Amino acid sequence: MDEVLRQDTGDNLVSGIAHAEAQQPGDGISLAASTAAVTRELAEAGKLGPGRILVVGASTSEVAGVRIGTGGALEVARQLLQGITEVAADFGFTPVYQCCEHLNRSLVMERSLLESLGLREVSAVPVPGAGGSMAAAAYQSMTDPVLAETIEAHAGIDIGETLIGMHLRRVAVPFRPSLRYIGAARVNAAWSRPPLIGGERAVYRAPETSGSASCD
Repeated sequence: MDEVLRQDTGDNLVSGIAHAEAQQPGDGISLAASTAAVTRELAEAGKLGPGRILVVGASTSEVAGVRIGTGGALEVARQLLQGITEVAADFGFTPVYQCCEHLNRSLVMERSLLESLGLREVSAVPVPGAGGSMAAAAYQSMTDPVLAETIEAHAGIDIGETLIGMHLRRVAVPFRPSLRYIGAARVNAAWSRPPLIGGERAVYRAPETSGSASCD
């Protein structure tokens, strides 16, 4: 099993990291540092902390400057993972990682999280050719990894336009980070808020004094 997990697709993009960083607009910031910067901005804007879930979708092919699904690289994925893990440790939120469509965009997470949330487990081991390099790298990094069918995450980062909306809770609020690219991949993000209910009389912030209007 460990041998399977270490496999990569294609020629392993031997120069993938150097190529990806060469594609990065700006001052040659590393993939890990740029990923951490985007994640930190989102964590601050979305007030992510303990108990909050961040879903991450990433195409390492797009990061390296090729079409999604055509040149995944585990070494690129590990740099992205490093940046996200660093910020998660600072803020206390929990990241989960979306697989590619070959595994129906299931999510890599620790078994303890799946069980605490009562999520449905699905059976597969993500590898670069079926699941994606990002999911494979995340799976390898965890203590007791498992795949969940779906989740309702509090926020999300999409590196390379992999489409993560199916795993975001309502209502998603688009977030535009200062860095719009990681490597050559375009980055989008979102955090969520509870739906606003009521009508024109509804109050969404606790008033300083009670109003006289009655709903009865």
